[in-house]
This record gives sequence, C-alpha cells and structure tokens, in this order.
Amino acid sequence: MNKHKLSKAKRDIKGLMPFIAPYKWQLFGVVLMIIVTTVSLGLAPGYEGKITTRLMQDVTTSLENKTSIQVHFDQVLRYMTILFGFYLAKTFSQAFGTIWLTNAIQHSMRDLRSAMMNKIRKLPVRYFDSHHYGDVLSRITNDIDAISNALQQSVLQVLSGILTILMALFMMFSTNVTMACIAFMIIPLTLLITQFVVRKSQKLFQAQQNALGDLNGAITEMYTGYNEILLYNKQEESIHKFKTINENLRKNASRAQFVSSAIGPLNSFVTYCTIGVVAVVGTIDIIHGRLQVGNLQAFVRYIWQVNDPLSQVSNLSSQIQSAFAALGRVMDVLNEPEEVAEKQPAETLENVKGNVSFSHVKFGYNDEILMKDLNLEVKSGQMVAIVGPTGAGKTTLINLLLRFYDVKGGSIKIDGVDIRDMKRGELRSMFGMVLQDTWLFNGSVYDNIRYGRLDARNDEIVEAAKMANVDHFIRTLPEGYHSFINEEANNISQGEKQLLTIARAILKNPSILILDEATSSVDTRLEKMLQDAMQKVMKGRTSFVIAHRLSTIRNADLILVIQNGDIVEQGTHESLMEQKGFYEKLYNSQFQEEEE
Repeated sequence: MNKHKLSKAKRDIKGLMPFIAPYKWQLFGVVLMIIVTTVSLGLAPGYEGKITTRLMQDVTTSLENKTSIQVHFDQVLRYMTILFGFYLAKTFSQAFGTIWLTNAIQHSMRDLRSAMMNKIRKLPVRYFDSHHYGDVLSRITNDIDAISNALQQSVLQVLSGILTILMALFMMFSTNVTMACIAFMIIPLTLLITQFVVRKSQKLFQAQQNALGDLNGAITEMYTGYNEILLYNKQEESIHKFKTINENLRKNASRAQFVSSAIGPLNSFVTYCTIGVVAVVGTIDIIHGRLQVGNLQAFVRYIWQVNDPLSQVSNLSSQIQSAFAALGRVMDVLNEPEEVAEKQPAETLENVKGNVSFSHVKFGYNDEILMKDLNLEVKSGQMVAIVGPTGAGKTTLINLLLRFYDVKGGSIKIDGVDIRDMKRGELRSMFGMVLQDTWLFNGSVYDNIRYGRLDARNDEIVEAAKMANVDHFIRTLPEGYHSFINEEANNISQGEKQLLTIARAILKNPSILILDEATSSVDTRLEKMLQDAMQKVMKGRTSFVIAHRLSTIRNADLILVIQNGDIVEQGTHESLMEQKGFYEKLYNSQFQEEEE
C-alpha cells in the first residue's frame, strides 16, 4: 500500500471513529471478555499437558515395576475440573463479547446510514449529475453492509488473535526457549506472506467494489426504464449491457478472491513445517529428560494458538480489504462539499406575490458557460411559457429558480429579495411542481395527495382532487381514496399520475407554480382534463410552463424562446408569430406535423 493509499485509509478510519465512539463502553466490555477468553485458552493447554504427563508417568511406573496400572485419578480429576472451569469461562465470555460487539456495531452502522442520508439531502444537485442512482444506493446499502460485516467478524478475531498470540508466546517461552524461538518464526513469515498478497490484491478489491456499484446502477436503469426498453425492442442490447457489466464484476471478484485465498494455504505450510521441527527438537529433549511429554503436547497446542489467529486474519484479509474499499466510498460521500451555506440571518418573505426577476444571470456547468447574460421580468400572476430545443436551457432556468444550482453571476429575486438570501427550504416551499416524470410513492392515493400539505383535512383533499378533475377516477378505484399505489405507480396511467400531482399542487396552494412537460405524453381526453385542471391551479398565481407542444401555451402572458441558454425571443404568441423568427418556424412545423 503506497503512502497516498495509506494516508487515505487513515483518514477514512478517523472518519469512522465518531460513529463508533458513542458505544465505547460496550466495546470496553468486549475487550474484557476477550481477555477472559484469551487467558482461559492460554492456560488450558498446560493443564491438558499435565493430564498427559500424569497418565504417562503412572503407566511407565507400572510397567517398570511390572504391576497393574495405578492411575492418580484424584490429580487427573482436579486438572479436569480446572479445565472445565477454563472452558466454561471461555464459552460465556465469547457469548457476551459477541452480543455486546453486535449491539455496538449495529448501532454504529445505523448512525452511519443516517449520516449518509442526511449528507445526501445536503448535497448539491450537480453531485447526482455525475453519480448514478444505483451507485449512490450501493454506497448506502452494500458498502455499509461490507463495513458492518468486516467489523463484526474482524474486530473480535483481530483483538482476540493478538492477545492469544501474546499469551501463547509467553507460555511457550516459559516452557522451552529453544522451541519457542523456532515457533516464533511463524509470525514474521506469516506477516510477510500476508503483506505480499494484500499488496497484490488491494487494487483488485477496489475494482470489485466499483464494478458492484456499476452493476447496481445498470440494474436500476433497466428496471426504471423497463417499458421504454420493451417499446424500442432494446431487450437484447440491455441484456448485452448487463452481461458485460456482470462479467466485469465476475472477473474482478475472481481475481481478488483468487489472489487473497493464497494466504491460508501458504501460512498453513509454514505452520506444519514449524511443528515438524519443534517435534524433532522436543522428542530429543524428552529422550534426554529435559522435557516432559505433556509439555510437548501443550507446546504443539500453543503453536496452533499462534497459527489460528494469523490464519483467521489472513482469511479475513479479503473481507477487510473489501471493507476498506467500501469505507473509502462511503467517506467520499460524507466528505463531499455540501450546498453553499445559507445566509445568516436569512431573509423571509411573507404574503408572497410571485414577482420574479432574473438580472444579468450567468451560469454554467464546470468551466462551460451556458447562460451569459440572462434578463427576465415576470409579474405576479403571469403565465410564462418556456420553449426551445432539447438542451437549450429550459430546465436549467427552473433549477436556478429553485436554487438547485447557484448562479455564477447576477441575481434571481422573488418580490425583490435575492433567493440566495433566503433559506432553501423556505424558498422551495413557495413552489408547486407538476412534472412529466411524476413522482408518487408507495402508499394510498389519499396519502399521495396529502403529501402536498400534511396537515390538510379530508374535505380539503377531496376538494383538491375535484379541482384537478381526478376525483371521479379515484372513486372508480376498488378502495377509492384508500387504494394503494405501488412503488413505480405502474398500476395507473401517466395522465392519471399527473392529475394526482396537480391535486397535490392544488392542496399545497403554492405562490409560484412550475409545470414541466405536463401534457407531452397523454391522450387527447386526458390532455383536455389536464389543461382544465392546470388552468384552475394556475389561476391567480405566477406560473412557469415548459412544453414542447406549443398549441398548449398560446394563451400564455409571456413566451420565452431559449437557445443555448439565452432568451432569443420573448412576447405573446401573436407577437412572436408576427416576428417570423425561430418560434414561428417551430410552431408551424409542429402544426404541420399535427395536421399530418
């Protein structure tokens, strides 16, 4: 691991500590239980050896004296009782340690997920422009699960492993220094093998974690765009894309696991060789009377007590590396710069009228300037239609108004107050939105409408539905207003979804309304209902309408024609048609298409 990666790993661990620190007393209890377990394991082999030595001595003495075998069962029983106490302490300490550790880790991961959700809520919209939904989801779910699993399994094994090794080494050096020095060689050899393999596999595990995020993103896109895939007969292409990403994940996972799995066999080979050498040395000492058989038996057990933690840590290396990669991805999100801080104290607007002004607005993505000098005055209650080719900057204009992005120059004001001087929540509470890509959540029709104003009464919800021309449709559903809408809302039509979102907007009673492509994908009957509902909701409030079908906005008070981020034409439908500019050509081309 190079210095840069090591430095990042340290920063990531430091970033994780605030989520673990609140549960330090439970972790302290875990450490106490690990100590009890380690002491029990460290002392047990000595008494096992004493039983073996006692039995060997009794049998040897009886054979030498040519008498029946006499065993000192009182001593053997005493040793077995002590062993039983050690094993009982080990069992209970392991159980309590696991319970306390699980509780601490799961609470920490709950807090980490909450921090991730809070962070995502504060991230600027531009972050989601460059990160797939599936990748963000993978960081909250898969990556945090990887951290949780690694902590749950590795913390206990690493801490107990270190203490077990120290205890085993102490007992070995107390028994026989020569054999202890031979056995001690296991540690540096194992660490060298582990370091070598980990260095080789670190990049592979990072690639595996990234490939998993790509796979989640691909699956999410395929699921959310399932109808379009069927419509355009792109099943084969989507399957091919999935297979390519899936195969990439397989390759990266196989490489990472193959390289990391070499640690166990290599370390076991070193251990078996060490035991062989110790057995030869120990047997010679036994022959010369310098060592008892029980001591050699205990010594072999101590060697395994050194080997087992090293093997466990080695086997955990793949999981630990995956966890480090996952932790890095999680911390990357938590370290992302948040939205520009709100002004303190913030300006407040009471009795919002809806006057909107763009003054010399400059904006662009990264270094690419989209809007150079945009100026616009909208009076309270006006209906403003925004038209233009795809990518011209129509949606960007709305995003700036909602402060999803901040302008790079100039200002946007509502009733004379710069929106950068307001709290974002207060600013956005002034708006109601009806989008082409409607958002309805898992729940009843009633709850989806009530989302516009959670304290609304039943009669207000019904009245909003009536104004939106959706009350009749709702009453035809099996359970009326209590009918369930599934997660993707695919059990109702697109037009009905939009009517429900209009009802939600009516219930909210916003000062400014935004209609984004609200009638571009529905049939004629529903379009008429939508137009009627929109006229009701727009009445008396400032409204911004984005539409490709220009026939729907002929009655707008002001039509803005946007190209390359700038307003190239503006006026009423009649005045723009008289100018015979871009709008007139666009309108006539659509009219001819509708005639055909």
